[in-house]
Amino acid sequence: MKLSIFILAFLLFSTIGFSQETETKYDETLAKSLHADEYGMKKYVFCLLKSGTNTTASKEETQKLFEGHMANINKLAKEGKLVVAGPFIKNDRNYRGIYIFNVETIDEAKSLVATDPAIKANLLEAELTPWYSSAALQEITKIHDKIAKTKM
Repeated sequence: MKLSIFILAFLLFSTIGFSQETETKYDETLAKSLHADEYGMKKYVFCLLKSGTNTTASKEETQKLFEGHMANINKLAKEGKLVVAGPFIKNDRNYRGIYIFNVETIDEAKSLVATDPAIKANLLEAELTPWYSSAALQEITKIHDKIAKTKM
């Protein structure tokens, strides 16, 4: 009986200790720097990239436009205007990739989309919608730079 009480007490205190260790503290300075609301969230604009109407571009032209597309992604990410970008795996919906812009309005996102050579050449088409998510998304680029052995 004493052993059972000891084990129960041990488990109870272990659980309490574990929950205290995993509890995170609110960082007001970080929240403000990321423009987080009281829930740690903020507005973004989500962009779905789809195949565009230009199906006649040569391989050389397409390659050059996609090099510009990648350079533009890197530029916008360094400026803090683009927090997530990436391609979709081949699919039957003509979805090519996504952007998550660190802006609050569709108009702001349209001006950023207009800087993408692949979109300007109609190789890609952008569909924009307001999105609400964690303000911490803005930290992805910093973390990614630390884990990417090969840079794009």
